[in-house]
Amino acid sequence: MNATQLRANLFLVLRRVLATGKPEDVEWKGQHLQIVPKESLSSMAKLARLRPHPGVIQGDAETIVHLDWSSEWQAEDVHRLS
Repeated sequence: MNATQLRANLFLVLRRVLATGKPEDVEWKGQHLQIVPKESLSSMAKLARLRPHPGVIQGDAETIVHLDWSSEWQAEDVHRLS
C-alpha cells in the first residue's frame, strides 16, 4: 500500500497488525517500510484467536492409517473417478 492508502485507513491497518501480528508493507517516496507490532503475540493470545474447522479430523493421525474403508466404496466408484 502507498502512504495515501495508509493515511485513509490508518486505524484499520493498525488494528489489523495488532490482531494478526503480521507486518503491513507501506511504500513512501520510493522506500519500503513495515508496520510491525513491537512485541510478538504470546502463545496464549495466538491460541485465543483460533477458530474451529468443521470437518477436520482431530486425534492421532496413526489411527486414520489403519481405518478400514472397504465398506464405504464400490468398484464402480473407481471407474467413475478416472
